[in-house]
Amino acid sequence: MYKVIDLFSGVGGFSKGFNQNSYKVTKAVEYDMVISQSYSYNHPDVEMINKDIGEINISDHFGKGEADVIIGGPPCQGFSMAGARIRKDFIDDERNYLFKYYYEIVQKVRPKVFVMENVKGILTMQNGQVFKEIKNIFENGIEKEDSKYHISYKVLNAKNFGVPQNRERVFIIGTLEKKISAEIILEEIEKNLKRDRKEIFEPVTIQDAIGNLPNTVKEGSVSYPVPVSEYQKYLSCQCDDLMNHNHLGHSKIATERIKQVKPGENYTILKDEIKSVHSGSYGRLVWDGIAQTITTRFDTPSGGRFIHPYFDRTISPREAARIQSFPDDFHFLGNKSSVRIQIGNAVPPKLGFYISECVKEILHAYYT
Repeated sequence: MYKVIDLFSGVGGFSKGFNQNSYKVTKAVEYDMVISQSYSYNHPDVEMINKDIGEINISDHFGKGEADVIIGGPPCQGFSMAGARIRKDFIDDERNYLFKYYYEIVQKVRPKVFVMENVKGILTMQNGQVFKEIKNIFENGIEKEDSKYHISYKVLNAKNFGVPQNRERVFIIGTLEKKISAEIILEEIEKNLKRDRKEIFEPVTIQDAIGNLPNTVKEGSVSYPVPVSEYQKYLSCQCDDLMNHNHLGHSKIATERIKQVKPGENYTILKDEIKSVHSGSYGRLVWDGIAQTITTRFDTPSGGRFIHPYFDRTISPREAARIQSFPDDFHFLGNKSSVRIQIGNAVPPKLGFYISECVKEILHAYYT
């Protein structure tokens, strides 16, 4: 059983995908206290380090060889190119400290493989210089004794892997002193899975994902609905109740606007002036379509195309979790704002499972 450490874990969508494929996640790092509690509730056997990664004494918490794989992605918002654009300047810039500590933990543990997930824009940030510098750091090291990793990457869209959502992310894969092409591995795995487990790639619609859910209730707990579609059966659990199906409540003005919007339409059909920069503002989902990227604003009508296909409200946390491919027994703890962040920022577990298949192939092919 391969061991995994999850950095910047959030609520653990990435961890869940690896767990579903017989990996053992041993440690996770998440600085937000409520989100870390939510992670621990759903991953009770994982040691949670609830600290800012920059405040962790790495030697106290991590040891060489304790994990085969490190997963997670440092947020890219703070990345800076620091003047001269040489490795020392980049990694020592205080704005890049999240990446710095990710790198230092990788160097301490020296896993055979690491996977960094991030927004696609990191590839073109500052004309590609940020990604180039990240690649240089891992492939050439900072200090003389640093382990060197071969870096490859691939942009994946969740909709192509049986997740009813148009969500593009880049997965950067580092392999310890073994020069491989993640792109070739990913393509080979996809071909094999389409032959042996084609159900993973079957297109899933909004109706497939949430069509069996009743309207929301204030307390958020409803009797467990009978799964109808294959996707619902895939996410189903032996539960009496389904949690996080909260009644959200919108202002009277917002509700009146929502009622005017038909499936597939958005704010452009409204007479009101909508102050939103999002092109899908007040957009209503359609049963036979998919969602846009689930963000941390999925309960906000002006935040995008998040209005339910039938009910006059935005999607509930449970509906957003279904669209993100979280199992039905995954319970999100915390207040409304925290739950939004947990769901919107997560790696879809089903996509995480696919990545775990690719990592397993790399480990089998090159390290056994």
